[in-house]
Amino acid sequence: MKASGRNRPKAAPEPPDEPIRPGRFTLGAIPGATPGKWIAIWRERMPDVPLELRQLPFATQREELLAPRDADTGEPPVDAALVRLPIDREGLHVIRLYDEVPVVVVPKDSHLTAADELGLDDLAGEVVIVPRDDVLGVEVPDAVAPSFEPPDDTAQAIATVAAGVGVVIVPMSLARLHHRRDVEHRPLRDGPTSTVALAWPADRTTPLVDTFVGIVRGRTANSSR
Repeated sequence: MKASGRNRPKAAPEPPDEPIRPGRFTLGAIPGATPGKWIAIWRERMPDVPLELRQLPFATQREELLAPRDADTGEPPVDAALVRLPIDREGLHVIRLYDEVPVVVVPKDSHLTAADELGLDDLAGEVVIVPRDDVLGVEVPDAVAPSFEPPDDTAQAIATVAAGVGVVIVPMSLARLHHRRDVEHRPLRDGPTSTVALAWPADRTTPLVDTFVGIVRGRTANSSR
């Protein structure tokens, strides 16, 4: 005798998508990153979820991303971050965003300002300063090594350039971030670009992270994931 359809066990319903609960979203950003347009969209779409922007040193960007959750609140130091490539991708999701042009920062009265752009060969004989937080690793043939210890960071390197000592090569955004009236910068046509990416821990892909990824990828408020 066949079992009645009324007695058959019902299929378990599909679990609903995890709701986006009010809370806080913390976005890390390395110096020079420009997340302003994405933050503005977030605040428009997610008015009940504050977005906190936290600066991350380039040298420790991976460690900051993978830092353990707070023992009291259970929240991670950052939910996602704008980072510079290369980065060890083990345990991370990474989305490339944009490339930055390298520039040479020079004293305002330098003869190098006569050109609209520079090449590595134009820097032969120049004192090229490489700060400890350098992100490009440019090798300049026939450059003169500084007679002093490397500056601790890019801001100090540019201050040294402003004093009339040497030049420094940085991504465009860092030249703008540390702009001074006594220096200028010129594009370096044959220098390496610096790629900025969005990264987050693979095991912390929360609904809030998904929402920010969607904003970065240009999804509209009504588009599905």
